[in-house]
Amino acid sequence: MSDWDDLYPLPMLPSWLPGAAAGVVSLHLIQKLLFPYFWADLRYLLKVLTYGLRVEMYQLQGRIVTVLDKFVKLAEKQPHKPFLIYEGKVHTYQDVDRRSNRVAQVFLHNGALKKGDTVALLMGNEPEFIHVWFGLAKLGCVVAFLNFNVRSRSLLHCVSSCEPKILVVGADLLGTLEEILPNLQDVSVWIMTKDSTFPSVHTLLDKIEAASEDPVPVNRRSASNLKSSVLYIFTSGTTGLPKAAVISHMQVLKGAAGLWAFGATAEDIIYITLPLYHSAASLLGIGGCIELGATCVLKKKFSASQFWSDCKKYNVTVIQYIGELCRYLCSQPVKEGEKNHQVRLAVGNGVRNDVWKQFLDRFGAVKICEFYGATEGNICFMNHTGKIGSVGRTNFFYKLFFPFDLIKYDFQKDEPIRNKHGWCEKVKKGEAGLLISKVNAKNPFFGYTGNKRHTEKKLLCEVFKKGDVYFNTGDLMVQDHENFLYFWDRIGDTFRWKGENVATTEVSDVIVMLDFIQEANVYGVSVPDHEGRAGMASLILKQNTSLDLEQMYKQVVTYLPSYACPLFLRVQEKMEMTGTFKQQKFRLVDEGFNPSTITDPLYFLDNSKKAYVLLTKEVHEMILSGKMKL
Repeated sequence: MSDWDDLYPLPMLPSWLPGAAAGVVSLHLIQKLLFPYFWADLRYLLKVLTYGLRVEMYQLQGRIVTVLDKFVKLAEKQPHKPFLIYEGKVHTYQDVDRRSNRVAQVFLHNGALKKGDTVALLMGNEPEFIHVWFGLAKLGCVVAFLNFNVRSRSLLHCVSSCEPKILVVGADLLGTLEEILPNLQDVSVWIMTKDSTFPSVHTLLDKIEAASEDPVPVNRRSASNLKSSVLYIFTSGTTGLPKAAVISHMQVLKGAAGLWAFGATAEDIIYITLPLYHSAASLLGIGGCIELGATCVLKKKFSASQFWSDCKKYNVTVIQYIGELCRYLCSQPVKEGEKNHQVRLAVGNGVRNDVWKQFLDRFGAVKICEFYGATEGNICFMNHTGKIGSVGRTNFFYKLFFPFDLIKYDFQKDEPIRNKHGWCEKVKKGEAGLLISKVNAKNPFFGYTGNKRHTEKKLLCEVFKKGDVYFNTGDLMVQDHENFLYFWDRIGDTFRWKGENVATTEVSDVIVMLDFIQEANVYGVSVPDHEGRAGMASLILKQNTSLDLEQMYKQVVTYLPSYACPLFLRVQEKMEMTGTFKQQKFRLVDEGFNPSTITDPLYFLDNSKKAYVLLTKEVHEMILSGKMKL
């Protein structure tokens, strides 16, 4: 030992310290090995609980704070911050607040609306959609968002099912209004123009510009209960015509928290190209901007060719998507500098694994934030870890607050499997099962407006024990051994195409209106490199008639939204039925639209020719190779 060591002896380490350090390292390694997502799960769960507790505290204090209340506060706090950017024009928080006040003043002085009345909104993506929505909400009205792709009979059904006092129509949708105007009953119609050629139709734009910007009394919009209705958003659901899902203040608050939960901030600029009548754009997008106090770039209509140039032009940092949108972007010709943008988050659902990987490889380190949630549902999953292909994760604590299960399903009978005691059975991990979510006071199901039968049909009773009630999502999911969840398919008479739910019964009802059609069996078929399923109709012709392709084309494009028009037709001699006398779809779905293996006549909806054409082997090859645009 040196003289130096004698003068300054080294301090002795406590004997337990090396053991403790080894223990900490071991625990860390065990956690990484056995619970790799522990900290990510904990952070996400704490965020969810924090938001829920904040809402609960407000209620306990007797304060009901809605998303609209938050917007009004932001208009006072940051009046000059851009809220909307549309076609290059900036609309600040104060601008939108004042413009929506004008809308509220018009209807307040008109005297036609009282608190709780319903107003239907048929408008495209534009600032006036938001001005009218917020203005009516300031009067305490329930606003029904109508899908502008829906036409004629289906649109009339949507209007009548929500029983509005007033229908507000955008200036670019007057042609759609003209189709239904003669059959509209007990509805006052207002159009977003300064003059009108329609009899008994009111103009709104001139009155808005003449109205006061003063706010209407706060008590008109004040909510006494977060469970009270504030919106109706239409969904195809699993059968028949669109149904108006009841959206409460609570659901709007939950939807608005989505971007925040994924890590978006007030400094973000969010790009919305999805239609505002969808909950993804209106609740998650616009509501999410308000929750953050952020800025939104609103696009009239999605454009794959302009998408990234818009993102660069407006310094967009967060984008919203559906699976098809990402595929369209990946299908664009490669350009230089595609990774030169500021987008860091992409929030949405329905993107396929291969498209997900391709998107990341091509457009850079964008965090894909996939989520799952039905418009009317009481369950939501969020993929907070970025696991490719997954719609979210679950764990013991998540199921404690949001109880759900995956149960066995009989595809032939089209119903859940019940054991000899009458109870449903859970699937094992790795198996596909029907997703059901428990309905209770904390996770209510608000159902649909109008027909109570539609609400009752979405509920499963006596599932695992007497008295329990579950919401039937209509979706088949798989939970893997790491507790990641994956969307597998839809059940029943519904398939997804172009990011929309298509109800097969609605399509078949339109087709059988033709005088040469005896029966129509509509289903979805897989098309390589496309998300969802394309519509196909198996047809039985009436005796002594022939298939009129021109009439068929005219019928579907007139009465159906573009995404619901069957892309393929198959003419059969007889319709196969199941043992319970339902149309047999499974074999038809499996056989698809291949003219090499199907002997029945096949036809394809060629949009470039605006007609149904014979589906030859050459056309089939062009569809598979992507040369023929669907």
